[in-house]
Amino acid sequence: MIEKEFQKVRPRKVFAQHWLKSEKALNEIIQASELQSTDCVLEIGPGTGILTRRLLPLVQSLLAVEIDRDLCDRLTKQVGRQENFLLVQGDFLELDLPSLLSPFAAFGKQNKVVANIPYNITGPILEKLLGTISNPNPQPYDLIVLLVQKEVAERLVAKPSSRAFGALSVRVQYLAKCELISTVPAGAFQPPPKVDSAIVRLVPRLVEPPATDTRQLETLVKFGFGSKRKMLRNNLQAVVERDRLSQLLEKLEINPQARAEDLSVSQWVTLANELLVLSDES
Repeated sequence: MIEKEFQKVRPRKVFAQHWLKSEKALNEIIQASELQSTDCVLEIGPGTGILTRRLLPLVQSLLAVEIDRDLCDRLTKQVGRQENFLLVQGDFLELDLPSLLSPFAAFGKQNKVVANIPYNITGPILEKLLGTISNPNPQPYDLIVLLVQKEVAERLVAKPSSRAFGALSVRVQYLAKCELISTVPAGAFQPPPKVDSAIVRLVPRLVEPPATDTRQLETLVKFGFGSKRKMLRNNLQAVVERDRLSQLLEKLEINPQARAEDLSVSQWVTLANELLVLSDES
């Protein structure tokens, strides 16, 4: 049934389009979203509308943003006019949604994001949804459920000292609780991508206690993961005096030979906060 819907829709490489055709994956996305009749949902890249049509009966409102004009025309014809559905044609990364939605009171504030996003812009989408360490989204979503590349999903949920743990892990885990719901094989798409995928659920929240100086934390993470093969004290010597850092690592009971991926998110925060204290004392 689903595959027939794709026969007249040719995916465009420029938009990294791959149509999800797995009922199992669609059901898992819906289940992970924990949808309520009062939810106002944002869908990024509705494509052929496979997920859109499942979301619409379950939520108060659905805002869909699609960059492909032809797909917008097709989706408009398929879904028709529904009071709880608004389709916007444009680049999600470029749109100022609050200003754009000001005339549409029912679609002014979405509390959840549910989407099968283009893999080539996963990083920028995550940053727009969550913000950054130094500038978190001031109006965070309650829940974000995304279908992403499996490798990215593994990095989002990675634990310290694991191969997948990196700067992305720290940045996102500082801003949200991350959970891998399930993996989705390449064969679940038409055409199949070159990689497997995964469904992730993000619950925005700040790590407690938060960083006192978020800009300093961002800088430490950036330089700390500058070269994963080097020890942390070597990577950070451009921003922290080596002897001072060694003393601080000892105080925090962190192995002086530790690499960036060996520190948990809370340890990164503690390190940043303690460095600030040292700077104030000197």
